[in-house]
Amino acid sequence: MTTIASESTTRPVPRHYRDTGNRWQTILLEVIKYAVLVPLTLSFAFPLYWMISSALKVDSQVYTMPPILLPFPIHPENFINGWQILPFTQYAVNSVVFYTVPAVAFTVLSSTIVAYGFSRIRWPGRDTIFWLVVMTMMLPWAVTMVPLFITFKWLGWLDTYRPLVVPALFSHPYIVFLLRQFFMTLPEELSDAARIDGASEFGILFRIILPLTKPALAVVALFRFLWAWNDYLGPLIYLRDENRYPLALGIEQLSRRANDVGNFSNGIPYLMAVSTLVALPIIVTFFFAQRTFIEGISLTGMKG
Repeated sequence: MTTIASESTTRPVPRHYRDTGNRWQTILLEVIKYAVLVPLTLSFAFPLYWMISSALKVDSQVYTMPPILLPFPIHPENFINGWQILPFTQYAVNSVVFYTVPAVAFTVLSSTIVAYGFSRIRWPGRDTIFWLVVMTMMLPWAVTMVPLFITFKWLGWLDTYRPLVVPALFSHPYIVFLLRQFFMTLPEELSDAARIDGASEFGILFRIILPLTKPALAVVALFRFLWAWNDYLGPLIYLRDENRYPLALGIEQLSRRANDVGNFSNGIPYLMAVSTLVALPIIVTFFFAQRTFIEGISLTGMKG
C-alpha cells in the first residue's frame, strides 16, 4: 500500500493540464498588465483630449459643472479666430526661423564633433575632461542664469536671439553624452581602416560615422527641437520687443487676455485652440519618427 501511495503522489501531471495552467497564467498576467497600462495611458492622454475639446467649445461650456466632455455644437472657427487675435504667424516664424532651426542645427553639429573627440580619438585626460563636462549637467540653470544675463548684457546681445542660439555652437553636455555613448558602440576597426587609407578625422566622422548614427542623431535633434520649441524662460529673459516673441511667449500673452473673462469673450477656447496648434508639430514629428526615436533611445548609453 505504501508503494502504491508513493507512486500516486509522484506521478507526473499530464501535459495538457500543464499547458492549460500555463495558458491561464499567461492570460492573467496579460489582464493585469493592461489593467495597469490602460488607466495610466488614459491619465496621460486625457489632458491632451481636454485641451482639444475645450478648443471646440465656448466660454459657457468651459465653465459648466459637471464638465462637458463632448462639445456640442463644435466651434472649429476658434482655431482661426484665436490665431488672429495676436500676430501668431510672426511668432511662428520667429520660433522656427530665428530660434528652433538654428539651435537644433548648431547643437547637433557641435555636439557631434565634441562627442567624436571624446569617443574615437585617444588623447591624455580625455575621460577626466569628459566627466567634467557631464558634471556640468548637475548645475541648475537658475544658478547660471544671472551670470549669463550679465555676460550677454555686456556683449550687447539683449533683445536679440543671439543669447539663445550662439551657445548652441559650443555643444550641449547631455547631447554630447548620448552621442559619445553611441559612438563607442561602433567598431574601432572602421576608423582604423579609414585612417590607413589616409582619411582625416573629419572625413571619418562625416563619411563613415555619421551615416551609421542616424537613429542617435534623430533622438538628439528631437530633444533639442522640443527644448527650443517649448522654451519660455529664455526668451522671457532676453527678449523685449514683442515682434521678436516666439510662440511660447505669444501663448503667455494670450493667456493674460483669456484670464480677463469680463473683457475678453471666449478667451479659454481661443487659448486652448492656439495651444493645440502649437503642440501639433511636436505630436506629428513624434508620430512619424517614433520608430527611429525608440531605436535611438535603446541604442544610446549601451557602453560606458
